[in-house]
Amino acid sequence: MSEPTPYAATPAGAPVAKWNVLSIVSIATSVLGFGLVGVITGHIAMSQIKKTGEQGKVLAIIGLIWGYLAIVIVIIFAIVTIAAAVAGSSYGY
Repeated sequence: MSEPTPYAATPAGAPVAKWNVLSIVSIATSVLGFGLVGVITGHIAMSQIKKTGEQGKVLAIIGLIWGYLAIVIVIIFAIVTIAAAVAGSSYGY
């Protein structure tokens, strides 16, 4: 008769999904104000995440939102600056 082992063997846990690096780059660059880089890397990250099943979808989405927001802010700022310059030049300043 064999004696029972005092410790049961514990099964190995499921492997943790790897984080997508480009999703991290997307959110970091977008928050730092490099909107175009954030948008590009965010879209690439989303594509990679669909194929590989890596973690980081939420980070990529946030990076995309921040990136597009940064681009819109830059465009609005440029329009306001140009409009102010044109208005200032028409008054002879």
